Amino acid sequence: MQLAMIGLGRMGGNMVQRLLQGGHQVVVFDRSADAVKAHTGMGAVAAADLADLVARLTPPRVIWVMVPAGQPVESTIDTLLPALARGDIVIDGGNSNFKDSKRRAARLAEHGLQFIDAGTSGGVWGLTVGYCLMIGASDEAFARCEPIFRTLAPPDGYAHVGPPGAGHYVKMIHNGIEYGMLQAYAEGYEILHASKDFDLDLQQIAAVWNRGSVVRSWLNELAERAFAKDAELSALRGYVEDSGEGRWTVQEAIDLDVPAPVITLSLLARFRSRQADSFGAKVIAALRNEFGGHAVKPT
Repeated sequence: MQLAMIGLGRMGGNMVQRLLQGGHQVVVFDRSADAVKAHTGMGAVAAADLADLVARLTPPRVIWVMVPAGQPVESTIDTLLPALARGDIVIDGGNSNFKDSKRRAARLAEHGLQFIDAGTSGGVWGLTVGYCLMIGASDEAFARCEPIFRTLAPPDGYAHVGPPGAGHYVKMIHNGIEYGMLQAYAEGYEILHASKDFDLDLQQIAAVWNRGSVVRSWLNELAERAFAKDAELSALRGYVEDSGEGRWTVQEAIDLDVPAPVITLSLLARFRSRQADSFGAKVIAALRNEFGGHAVKPT
């Protein structure tokens, strides 16, 4: 079927390629002319701007927005809205806050437009293995766009989880769980790496854990790959960003009075990773010195 893709970054660009391989007709736009050119070389149709993109689609249109959450999504919809017509569908496949998605769906509905929020997981591997899609949509919009989801996802890798907003809600919790899993692996491997009794091969351990162990997972397969490339991870700085969804998951847990200590602490660990020298740690060192005369290390 015909659709448009706005945003040709690491996710959007690979999704276009997978859609083209699946026989879909894709109109593309990105602020990078080089990115657009690369995908027209694969068979996509280039649009000069968003108005041109809308004009190149046959109504009723389907437009997939794959840009960063927040203002980029908002401004993209603002620009598209005057050119759209009743029955058109806008899909947000990024990591937007589910509350924003519910609001955007209501806003578009006032103009006779449908909104789909497609929580998308798979990263740079999605091109070859497919994307896990968590979809919030009306029944009608989901049915119209299902051929797109079927092409992007592996077998049984997409689900209509509820009305608009539900897709990004489920993806938010998915990412919160991911935070906790990543932190558990990080702590375990750090203990192994710090061992004074054994000189352990972390790539070997990751490999054996991936063969039948209860802690085997795709994330641990990626750990195996990373340790094979650089056993000491010496080329990396231990600075960990967060996309926002871990924060939203923790806030939702607070709002619902649901205890989520593992996810919460994994988020806080990411904050700590960005501090070259924690002021809070300095306070603790100073207080221990004051009350107990414990040694301190000068800067």
